[in-house]
Amino acid sequence: MGIVVLTMKASVIEMFLVLLVTGIHSNKEMTKIKRPKFNVPQINCDVKAGKIINPEFVVKCPAGCQDPKYHVYGTDVYASYSSVCAAAVHSGVLDNSGGKILVRKVAGQSGYKGSYSNGVQSLSLPRWRESFIISEGKPPKGVTYPSALTYSSPKSQAAKAGETTKAYQNPSVPGTTAEPVTLMQVPGTTLVKATHTTLPKPSLSAGSTTSSPRLQPVGHRSWELDLWSTITYTSSQNSPRGNPGETDLWKPGSVLLDAGFVPKEELSTQSLEPISQGDPNCKVDLSFLMDGSASIGKRRFRIQKQFLADIAQALDIGPAGPLMGVVQYSDNPATQFNLKTHMNSQDLKAAVEKITQRGGLSNVGRAISFVTKNFFSKTNGNRGSAPNVAVVMVDGWPTDKVEEASRVARESGINIFFITIEGAVENEKQYVMEPNFANKAVCRTNGFYSLSVQSWFSLHKTVQPLVKRVCDTERLACSKTCFNSADIGFVIDGSSSVGTGNFRTVLQFVANLSKEFEISDTDTRIGAVQYTYEQRLEFGFDMYSTKSDILNAIKRVGYWSGGTSTGAAISYALEQLFKKSKPNKRKLMILITDGRSYDDVRIPAMAAYHKGVITYAIGIAWAAQDELDIIASYPAKDHAFFVDEFDNLYKFVPKVIQNICTEFNSQPRN
Repeated sequence: MGIVVLTMKASVIEMFLVLLVTGIHSNKEMTKIKRPKFNVPQINCDVKAGKIINPEFVVKCPAGCQDPKYHVYGTDVYASYSSVCAAAVHSGVLDNSGGKILVRKVAGQSGYKGSYSNGVQSLSLPRWRESFIISEGKPPKGVTYPSALTYSSPKSQAAKAGETTKAYQNPSVPGTTAEPVTLMQVPGTTLVKATHTTLPKPSLSAGSTTSSPRLQPVGHRSWELDLWSTITYTSSQNSPRGNPGETDLWKPGSVLLDAGFVPKEELSTQSLEPISQGDPNCKVDLSFLMDGSASIGKRRFRIQKQFLADIAQALDIGPAGPLMGVVQYSDNPATQFNLKTHMNSQDLKAAVEKITQRGGLSNVGRAISFVTKNFFSKTNGNRGSAPNVAVVMVDGWPTDKVEEASRVARESGINIFFITIEGAVENEKQYVMEPNFANKAVCRTNGFYSLSVQSWFSLHKTVQPLVKRVCDTERLACSKTCFNSADIGFVIDGSSSVGTGNFRTVLQFVANLSKEFEISDTDTRIGAVQYTYEQRLEFGFDMYSTKSDILNAIKRVGYWSGGTSTGAAISYALEQLFKKSKPNKRKLMILITDGRSYDDVRIPAMAAYHKGVITYAIGIAWAAQDELDIIASYPAKDHAFFVDEFDNLYKFVPKVIQNICTEFNSQPRN
C-alpha cells in the first residue's frame, strides 16, 4: 500500500512539473508575441518637425533632401518649422542619399543663425517656439521608439502613404511605464455609441475628459488606443472574465474621430502652426509711422489702428514675405514693435489693437530721423535683402520740418510713402510750417509715393492701392540701386605713351562715367589713383561728397608721365582706396590703360578678387587684350573692353554703365 501511494505521489509531482514547464514555455511564447517589432517610420523631405507631435523619435529620410526647396532654419539647433531631413543633411548626420536619424525636440530659441553647410543653405529666424536637434539614428540601449509617428493633423500629407499614425507613447525602457495621450472631446460634437459584449466601454460624455489607464506589465489587464485605425482591449488571466490569453476586440473604426475626439497635443500644435510664411512676391521690410498726436482724437486714432490691421491682413506677413513694425510719433517717437516681433498677420493685428495713443505734437521729421537711425537695423529684424519702406501717416500737417530728415532717409535706402489725411484747406495753409511737405519728403513727385485722403472715414479705400505700391519692388526707386550703392575707384594710366592731350580725354571719360551716379556720403563715392612706375592717390572716397566737387577734382588731376606698372597700381589701389571702403558698399575698380604692363598683373588681380573688388579693365590702342582679360573680373566679356583710339572712349560710357547695373541687379539687394 505504501508503494502504491508513493507511486501516485510521484505521478502527481511529475504532472505538476510538466504543467509548470508547459506554462513557462507558454508565457514565453506569449511574451514573444506581445513584444512589438520596431520598424523605423519613413518620412518625406518636406516634413517639418513641428508637424510631428512626438518629442523624440527615430525616422528614415529618403534621398534628395539637399534640394533648396526644403527650407531649414538655424545651425545645429533648428527651428521646428524646418524640414527634418534637410536639417539632417545640413547638420552632417546624413548626406543626400538619406538614412536613419534620431530627432529630439528642445525648447524654442530667441534666434536662429543661418549658415551654409554640406550643400544646404539654412536661413536665419528671429525666434521660434520649438526647436530640435539631430543625431545618428541609433537608439540608446534599452530604449525603444514608436514605429509610427503622431502628426498634428490626421490628414497630413507629410506622412508616408499607407503609414498608420498612432497615439504617441514616450520611448519606453524595460521596467518602466509610459503614459498614452489623453483624448479630448471637441465641444459641440456627439459621441457615437458602439456596442460591445465582453468588456464595459469607457464612459465618455460630451464635454468630459477621460484619461486612459497606464500600460501595465505583461500578465495584467491593459488596453491600447490606436487613434486612426482600431481600438483594442486585451483581457488577461487577472481579468474579471475570460481565460488567460483571451483577447476581446472593440473596433469602431473612426468613431472617435467622427465624434470630435482629438489628442491634446494635436489641438496645441495646430494652434501654434503659422498660417503662412508670407507672400514671397512682396518681400519688403516695412515700418509704419502712425500719428499719435493729440489733434487726431480717439475716434480717428481707432480708425488708424483698423487701417494698420487691414494692411497687415492684406500683406500676408511672414518670414518669406513682408515684415512689418510700427513706430508711434507725437512729441517724440517710440517703437511699438519691430520687424521681428510678429511673424504672421494674425499676431500683428492683435498687437496693433493693444496700441494706446501717446498724445502731444505731430513731429514727423523727428520720427523719420528716428526710423533712419534706429529702426532698420539687423537687431530689429532688417533682412538686408529686402527693400526698406517707411509709410508715414499724417493727420493734417506736421509740426516740424520733414525735408532734410527725409533726404537722409532716402540716401540711406529707405523708400518713404506719405499718407496725408484731411490735409490743410486753403485758409489753413498759413499754419503749415513747411508747404508741400509731402512732395519734399518723397523721392518722386509723380504721385506714386504720396496719397492724399480727404476724410478719415474713407481711409479704408487706400488699403489696396497702398499694398500694391509697397509690393511693387521694381518701382521702389529710393532703395539701393546700381547708381547709389558703390565705392568706385578709378585707376588711371599716366604713362609717357598716353600723352597730355589723350590724358585729358581719359579724364573726360572718367567724368562722364561719374556723372551717371548719385554721389554723396551715403550714396556712391568716387576715388582716383594715377600710376606710371609709381602710384599716386589723387583723392580718396571720403574727400568729396558732392557730384560738382568730384567733377572739379577730376579736372585738377595733372598728367604725370612715366612707365606702366599696372600690377603695382592695382595693389596700391587695394591698399590706399578700397581698404577704406564702407562695409555695405559694392567695391568697383575701373582701370584704364593704353599698353602692356611692365610687371605681373595676375597676383594683384587675384588679390582684388579675394577682397571682393569687381574690376572693369578698359584698354586703349596698344593695350593687350589677354592682359585685360586677366585683370577684369569674371566673365571677362562683361568686364573687359578694348577701344581702338582715345577719341572713341566716350562711346563706351553707356556700355560700362549698363554692365555695372546688370551685374548689380543680378545680386541680392542690400
